[in-house]
Amino acid sequence: MNQRDEQEFAEYFAAKRDSVRRTAYMLCGDWHRADDLAQTAFVALHRRWKKIRERAATDAYVRKTLVRAAIDESRRPWRREWQTEELPEPPQDGFDLGEQVVTREDLLAALREVPPKQRAVLVLRFFEGLDVGAAAKALGCSEGNVKSQTARGLANLRQVMEKEEVARDGRE
Repeated sequence: MNQRDEQEFAEYFAAKRDSVRRTAYMLCGDWHRADDLAQTAFVALHRRWKKIRERAATDAYVRKTLVRAAIDESRRPWRREWQTEELPEPPQDGFDLGEQVVTREDLLAALREVPPKQRAVLVLRFFEGLDVGAAAKALGCSEGNVKSQTARGLANLRQVMEKEEVARDGRE
């Protein structure tokens, strides 16, 4: 790359670093893994920087790379999570947010239980604010696929949230 391309990339990186990292966190639920995913996306973008003709397509390319990296990472055997009957730490006594309040941590924990492709669609649609067409373009699939994955993802998210609510009610 020439010096002008390097400067353009550095400006793009500085402008988008935080939002890409937040999106990566929404996809994986761990800030350290989010940093790795964001790095993977930016390295891939750097390699293709000269070949990207439309700078407007850059955001879509980064999102697509980020989602694919998150899905690939979740398939690796050492990343699989095992569910246990007991929590590693008991809940703190006297800490009550009310029955109907869902905290950000509860939502992120439930989101991690949703299958990776459905999670990617939910993050792009509801956290990134993309419409169906933009999400389909970012994921490289049809709009119908995005709609069905959104419906399935929301159904799975509701199911997980209901399970958590039942478990929480059982502890009280």
